[in-house]
Amino acid sequence: MIPLRISVLLLFVALRSTYGGNTQEFQSSEGTEQEFIYLNRERRAAAAESHDKCTYTFIVPQQRVTGAICVNSKEQEPVYETRVHKQEVELLNSELLKQKRQIEALQQMVEVDGGIVNEVKLLRKESRNMNSRVTQLYMQLLHEIIRKRDNALELSQLENKVLNQTAEMLQLTNKYKDLEHKYQHLASLASNQSIVIAQLEEHCKKTPPVQTKPIAQPPQQPNKVYNPPNYNRINQIATNEIQGDQNLKVLPPPLPTMPLFTSNSNTTDKPSGPWKDCLQALEDGHDTSSIYLVKPENTNRLMQVWCDQRHDPGGWTVIQRRLDGSVNFLRNWETYKHGFGNIDGEYWLGLENIYWLTNKDNYKLLVTMEDWSGRKVFAEYASFRLEPESEYYKLRLGRYHGNAGDSFTWHNGKQFTTLDRDHDVYSGNCAHYQKGGWWYNACAHSNLNGVWYRGGHYRSRYQDGVYWAEFRGGSYSLKKVVMMIRPNPNTFH
Repeated sequence: MIPLRISVLLLFVALRSTYGGNTQEFQSSEGTEQEFIYLNRERRAAAAESHDKCTYTFIVPQQRVTGAICVNSKEQEPVYETRVHKQEVELLNSELLKQKRQIEALQQMVEVDGGIVNEVKLLRKESRNMNSRVTQLYMQLLHEIIRKRDNALELSQLENKVLNQTAEMLQLTNKYKDLEHKYQHLASLASNQSIVIAQLEEHCKKTPPVQTKPIAQPPQQPNKVYNPPNYNRINQIATNEIQGDQNLKVLPPPLPTMPLFTSNSNTTDKPSGPWKDCLQALEDGHDTSSIYLVKPENTNRLMQVWCDQRHDPGGWTVIQRRLDGSVNFLRNWETYKHGFGNIDGEYWLGLENIYWLTNKDNYKLLVTMEDWSGRKVFAEYASFRLEPESEYYKLRLGRYHGNAGDSFTWHNGKQFTTLDRDHDVYSGNCAHYQKGGWWYNACAHSNLNGVWYRGGHYRSRYQDGVYWAEFRGGSYSLKKVVMMIRPNPNTFH
């Protein structure tokens, strides 16, 4: 029974092997490689049939081969070919792995590059935004600059308007003061005339009839122009003003009071003037510093001047004086031409008067200065004269000597400049910055007609004080300044 079963099983295996075809399996483990070769059962069946022998096939369980494998030499070629193909496959696998790694590396690089590209795009976008913001800020800055320039121009225009209004106000104030002084002058004249008339009437009543003839003689000279014997303090108060029209006939000063008629006392026979200058008045015996009537030689021009007879050697005609800041020297051309101020205080004689005085004789100029600590200095110039108005009163100076330093020669040969007449060599108007009228160059080493500041050192946008640069500098306003002239026969033009 058992042999029958074995034969049936063998037949079944044979049939299965006939239709099963060829199978090959290759297995590999971690340490070794084993090959199981299942030969072609058809070949074996054919071989079995050719030998006409029974073949037995045993099916045994597969087990892992760990030792060496013996291969039939007849079947070496398929094994070798398989090995060759396997090596090629391994090479291809390794190459594919390399390519895969390279592809992965490239993918990583592409991913990194993509991130960088995105970052670059973001940076470019931010840069464009920043550029637009900077452009906006720049435009805002430009608008702000333009607005500030407009504001600066408006401010400058307002400053000019304020300066003009201030100048006009000062001019009106000075005109009012001038009118007030004239009124006081006329009032004092009327009062003195009334007093003199009353005294004469009283004197006539008390005088015996025998003495009426000598007393009545003075009124018999109405056609003769009255010339004052001298100008005392009463005359100073009554005529404390520069004449507005120098071509008018001289008016008689306030008549003296009764002492003229008291008795036959000794009277000095001093010439009563007018004199050609203060030196002639001094030579005629008038040695008191006061107001005198002056008439330059060969002219019909009469002018009132202050004569300084005390400053050695006397005979000085004062043409300018600064001492308390009571008079504003920021004036126009016409005012500087005719003169302004108070003769016994701060005043300017007038360019036209100075011209007529200095062109009829050889004159020297003396400038005395005093600072706020009481120090006094002087600057003297051997010759001094002005050109006519057609030359804008051009300055002509001689050599210098003194202890104040020479701050006036720099102005020699320069024309006179005021706020409304610009004749300096500066591109702007120096009178606007120096706040006065002067023979400006570009602009001033001396500015004696500037603003009178109290205390010496001053703060101002410009150097506009009363200064002499060689004495205390341009930022120090002097306390007192006097400009006066005197004939100098040893000097020729």
